[in-house]
Amino acid sequence: MDRSPGDSADNRADIRDFLASRRAKITPEQVGLPTSGRRRVSCLRREEVAVLAGVSTEWYTRLEKGHISGVSEDVLAAVAEALKLDDDERTYLFDLARAAQPARRTPTRRKDVPVPPRVQWLLDSMTMSAAFVRNGRMDVIAHNALARAVHAPMFDSATTSEHGRANIARFHFLDPIARHFFVDWEAACHATVALLRAEAGREPHDRALRELIGELSTCSPEFRKQWAAHDVRIRHDGVKRLRHPEAGDLELTYHSLDLPLSNRAMHDLTIYTAEPGTRSEEQLRLLASWTAPQPQASTERTRHTS
Repeated sequence: MDRSPGDSADNRADIRDFLASRRAKITPEQVGLPTSGRRRVSCLRREEVAVLAGVSTEWYTRLEKGHISGVSEDVLAAVAEALKLDDDERTYLFDLARAAQPARRTPTRRKDVPVPPRVQWLLDSMTMSAAFVRNGRMDVIAHNALARAVHAPMFDSATTSEHGRANIARFHFLDPIARHFFVDWEAACHATVALLRAEAGREPHDRALRELIGELSTCSPEFRKQWAAHDVRIRHDGVKRLRHPEAGDLELTYHSLDLPLSNRAMHDLTIYTAEPGTRSEEQLRLLASWTAPQPQASTERTRHTS
């Protein structure tokens, strides 16, 4: 299990494990380097990464041991290129470098940013899309009625009632119902961990994030395994297949968009919808009809006739 992100030693461990895990995924053939039959490892050696990045082997070895403070952006970019990091991994590496700067501070509990009324109005206007806002810790901080209906097992979960707020990561790993609700549960878990890993790089001093990672690491062997892989994801979109307790099987397209609510905190607006003309659209429309408020006139007639 990784130690929680935050102090200097732990940051070095994150840097070390991340760079080593990325190096282990690259073969000499992938980067055009010659190989010999006597090679003991199939992945790149440290000295080969150093050659590709244009630095000394001693220097890269020191970097992979976690000594990243003071390294220039040009050198980090060269290392990212040598290791064939994708955009999200590259961003994560630069976040780790910023967190390693000498100015340290004690982990704090960030105050939640209130959701402006205009954002809730936006969510409520999406009557045929399930939409919610989440922060970087995967807390759902605002949602529309259809999102509540589509993700009913999460909102009704003990992991939600115990903490007073739905948290996507807790539901995935700590509620057995999630394994049935998400058809591709393992893939959903992998994406969730990768998103949390990216947030840990951005916010290494967030005490609530540290506590969440510690809780999941303690309670879920699957989380511990995936957290140790150091996979990173910042953008999140694709197709999600659900086994809804009332609507049956749903296949929904989802997309997450950056939602700037403050200068520092990370928030996403995530929207789920169904392909037009499909059974999933019919079932989504049915769920929407169940959650739609009754017209005022109908409510008044009911009151007078009862």
